[in-house]
Amino acid sequence: MRSVRTLAAALDAGPVLLDGGLSNQLEAQGCDLSDALWSARLLADAPEQIEAAHLAYVRAGAQVLITAGYQATFEGFERYGIGRARAEELLARSVHLAGAAADAARRESPGREIWIAASVGPYGAMLADGSEYRGRYGLSVRELEAFHRPRVAVLAAAGPDALALETVPDLDEAEALLRVTGEYGLPVWLSYSVLGDRTRAGQPLREAFALAAGQDHVMAVGVNCCDPADADRAVGLAAEVTGKPVVVYPNSGERWDAGGRGWTGASTFDPERVRFWTRAGARLVGGCCRVGPARIAELAGQLGR
Repeated sequence: MRSVRTLAAALDAGPVLLDGGLSNQLEAQGCDLSDALWSARLLADAPEQIEAAHLAYVRAGAQVLITAGYQATFEGFERYGIGRARAEELLARSVHLAGAAADAARRESPGREIWIAASVGPYGAMLADGSEYRGRYGLSVRELEAFHRPRVAVLAAAGPDALALETVPDLDEAEALLRVTGEYGLPVWLSYSVLGDRTRAGQPLREAFALAAGQDHVMAVGVNCCDPADADRAVGLAAEVTGKPVVVYPNSGERWDAGGRGWTGASTFDPERVRFWTRAGARLVGGCCRVGPARIAELAGQLGR
């Protein structure tokens, strides 16, 4: 049974809590995510682990589950010998697994509202070389549209409540994604990966947010997969520029060392930040990499859930 209200309608009533980083929870469950497909490989090899990770977040208080589709693309699957028909099944499975976890949670707590957001990661995620933190792939907007359109079509047909256009590094890709998703009648949120007051590709955030201001199918605009301090600065600007609800889900604040293949530094993710975010216009709040169920439970407490 799906939630009675749409996710967009729920935002009108107040903040809604997102989940946290899927990959860190899968690793906590003992999963190996060392190959280029990352969590998307588990859609084929261990779907029960993905459902368990979703359930851990919803039990922690999350009201929106973001699917395991971030790194799932036709091109990425093809490199692993997975043909198009099977890839379509796996993309749809990413939505269905989140739905199964939501159904299980509703059986535990009848009447609970839980929504599913199908993750649409950037082109750079498919390359698996960190390009999503640089952008500027050398592709035109039209070429980026051609890349995203087939995947978005499959995800939309699987029946999520919304599409999460997340970790977007530059304006060209944002424009391509907004054009493609406008064809399917689903609400979306657009969240950029940022560094300071600019996109990862170096464009001013004011310009980046303005791209979504007149888009009716965009229910929220904001940032994710960034430092919590950068998220603080972005929330008010997104609200000011677009007049829309803001989505914000930063990383823990630790840094990824690509050479050493590990995280360095201390976490700066403070659940009390959510009070500032909501006062500044945030209505979808949560965490990204290295923010696990315990932190989401703390956010839920801050929101009075």
